[in-house]
Amino acid sequence: MVHTTKPLTIHCQGPCAANIDRATDTPLRSGMVRIHVATLDALADRGARYQGLLDTAEIDRLERFRFEADRQRFLLGHGLLREILGSALRIDPATIPFRRGRYGKPYLEHSPVHFNLSDTKDAVAVAVTLDMELGLDLETMTRRVDHQAVSQHYFTPEEQDDIAKAVDDKRRFLELWTRKEAVLKASGVGIMDDLRSLRVDQETNDLLIQHPEFMTMSGPAYHVRTWHVGETLLLSLATPTPVDRVEILHA
Repeated sequence: MVHTTKPLTIHCQGPCAANIDRATDTPLRSGMVRIHVATLDALADRGARYQGLLDTAEIDRLERFRFEADRQRFLLGHGLLREILGSALRIDPATIPFRRGRYGKPYLEHSPVHFNLSDTKDAVAVAVTLDMELGLDLETMTRRVDHQAVSQHYFTPEEQDDIAKAVDDKRRFLELWTRKEAVLKASGVGIMDDLRSLRVDQETNDLLIQHPEFMTMSGPAYHVRTWHVGETLLLSLATPTPVDRVEILHA
């Protein structure tokens, strides 16, 4: 029998203001997620060092960017990712061998370490954990977006109403947008046109999904937490099970 729908529950917490922890060398443990956040300006002086960490595939992708701003964002984000993973694995970050899943999500073969990278116009974030998939999405209030038009195309009527009633409708739009993107990244699909099938405005959202790849890749549930990081950044994390502790660090 071919199933045309699949049940999915998305549990949402937040948004709340992020408490930024001090950097630590304490090893990761199961049930913990560390999220490293940095503005591109804060990472700018690491560019030359990070370029020496990238592998040939990353250098090839870097050189295909047309605009310098996009090149810098890619370089600083992927360099930071290698630096963080190198520290977690206790190995030279330039030697980390990335593999890619069915829809392009990078992973480490034969390793309990899972990670996800997200970038936006002026910042990057990297999440690292043990023994579970995760998805991370970062957005900035400085990004230009016609959130009303995008909402009508990608959000449910209930979500559109939620955004319209918000004191800051653009901020609410980005809160919900990061939740959807984090869930897709946690599943490994990454991109899906039918974002209306992911309702994320309530604490508990019981859904029936139909997208073939998402049905195959998704778990039965995702737990999503959303934070405001400073005045302009919004961050959402999605995991298939609840997380005991999340540490948000300045990279």
